[in-house]
Formats: sequence, structure tokens, C-alpha cells
Amino acid sequence: MAKVKINQPFTILDTKVGVAERKTVELEVAKLYTHTPLTIPIEVVNGAEPGPTLLVCAAIHGDELNGVEVVRQLLAKVDAATLRGTLIAVPIVNVFGFIHKSRYLPDRRDLNRCFPGSESGSLGGRMAHVFFNQVVKSCTHVIDLHTGAIHRSNLPQIRGDLSCEMTKEMAMAFGTPVAIDARLRNGSLRSEAGGLGIPVITYEAGEALRFDSLAIAAGLQGVENVMRKLKMLRGRRKRRLHEAVTASATSWIRTDVDGIIRAQVSLGERVTKGQVLAYIDSPLGQSEEALLAPRSGIVIGQQMLPLVNEGDAVFHLAYFAQANSKVEQQLETFIDDIGPIS
Repeated sequence: MAKVKINQPFTILDTKVGVAERKTVELEVAKLYTHTPLTIPIEVVNGAEPGPTLLVCAAIHGDELNGVEVVRQLLAKVDAATLRGTLIAVPIVNVFGFIHKSRYLPDRRDLNRCFPGSESGSLGGRMAHVFFNQVVKSCTHVIDLHTGAIHRSNLPQIRGDLSCEMTKEMAMAFGTPVAIDARLRNGSLRSEAGGLGIPVITYEAGEALRFDSLAIAAGLQGVENVMRKLKMLRGRRKRRLHEAVTASATSWIRTDVDGIIRAQVSLGERVTKGQVLAYIDSPLGQSEEALLAPRSGIVIGQQMLPLVNEGDAVFHLAYFAQANSKVEQQLETFIDDIGPIS
């Protein structure tokens, strides 16, 4: 019988986490006006056997709550005694935004455009610098959990630089019906970590400031799927794996008029070129304009507010080299296994 390898203690923020042990550490990133320290809570679960160091983080945008619940449920299930490698779980990165129920920092900066940060820059730059250097650089793999922006909801989907083989493997293992080969945005966690050779996938699902049961269930299952792919968890997947279909392109469909919008399609629906996506009416009903699909695709994002101004982005469509029917079939299987889209 092969001898089981024993893991080593893991050190982060000058705190040593022993073998098969878990500890909560606090990363101080700023102070409030009262000089009260503001810290990012981090749970470190160091397994009994050696393996990857996986960062699972949420709420880089402070109003994106589904990922916070995914991390909470994940921590309730992970057992350090049977874990291989190390799990670094950060439910709330943007603690300023989370406190104020806001996507942004107090200076209105987007923290996910501030990486890798600066020791002497803006508040966002300083927070990004501390988190990136003290936490992200300690990891071998990253799963970054997001939702749609306020008044926008996203179909569960994975985004990543799929030209990176490990990133692609993580994306396919996660198990959402759609994967998007997304370009790297300067200043994002995904871009800057990827530049260091750390594979990162971004999970998008649901709407800001709301819990979405399907988004949370799919997120938890997806993170566990990736951990099994990385051999951090024992056992086989409890559910069948949904093979993601990669989108060849995406685009937001915008309105040309102002008014009250009546959606005719919903998240996950297959649409054909020329199909009516919505009708936009004036409040008195004196005019009505149809919003049409420019191409055949799948609805992966949608504005939830029924009031629009000219130029507002209303529907996010994904386009596929494969037949859209294949994507729709994957989506139906996904929903049957996890639950209906809210």
C-alpha cells in the first residue's frame, strides 16, 4: 500500500495553520473615519494531504451577495481532515461596499479595476495591493464569484481566458451550461492573477442585492466540481456533469427609445434572428416599438427594471458556433438537476 503523503503547515498573514486545521484570519485593509480598523475576514482550511491552494472569493463588488452565501455553505461542508491542499475562502473582499450595499468603494471606484494595486495610490489601489500581494499570490488557482449588476440578472455562466489550458479545464469542470471565452480586462483580478500564471475563472449568476437559489446551488456545486477536478476532494460528483458550451461571441442589445419595457423572453431562452425580445411603450400607450434579436442566440443576461432610457442595455445574448438547440438542451438538463431559474 502506498504511503499517504502528509501536508505541511500553511502560513498566511504571519499566521501558521497546521495540518488538518482551519483558522480565521483578518486582513486589515483600511480604517473607518473613526479609526476603527476595517478588515477582510479570511477562512483558511489546510488539508491533511498536500495539494493545490485554491482561493474562492466573493463580493469584490460589495452588492453581489450570491457568492457570499456560496462561500458560507462551502465552508460548512469542507472537512480539513479529508481535504487535499489548502482552501482560502474570502466571502467579502470589498468590505466597504458590502457595508453600504454598494458595488463600489467610497470614492466610487470599482475594486475589480484596481488590481494589482498600488501601495501609495487611491483607496481602491491600496486595498487591491494588500489583497493581491498578501492573499492572491499565495494561491495556485482562483474562483472569483460574481452576480449581475443592480437591476440586471445573469444566467449561471463561467468566464475565463480559455486559451489557458488549466483555466479551460476549471471552466469545463464547474458545470454551468455556458462558458464564455472572455477577454482579460486590465485591472481585474482575473487579468492580473492570470498574468502571474494563476488560472482564474469567474462565475456569474443572479442579480445584485438578492439571493437567487439556483445561482447559489449552482455556484456551490460548481466550486465542489472544480475542487474534485483538482483532486482536493475525494469521491465522485454526486450529480452528472454539465458540459459547458463555449460562446463564440456575446453582445448587449440596447433600446433606441425611452419607455416602459415588456419583456417577451427570459433568461436561458433560445431566440432566433428577428424575434421580438421586448416591446417598449410610452406611459400613455400612444407608441410602441419592438426590440428585435439581431442574431440567433441564448439570453444570458437581462435588465430586470421595466423602465428604460434610450441606449440602455436590456438583453445580453450569447452566440455559438454549435447549434443553439444543443445549448438549450444543456440548459434544460442543468435546470432539471439544480432547480428553476428565479
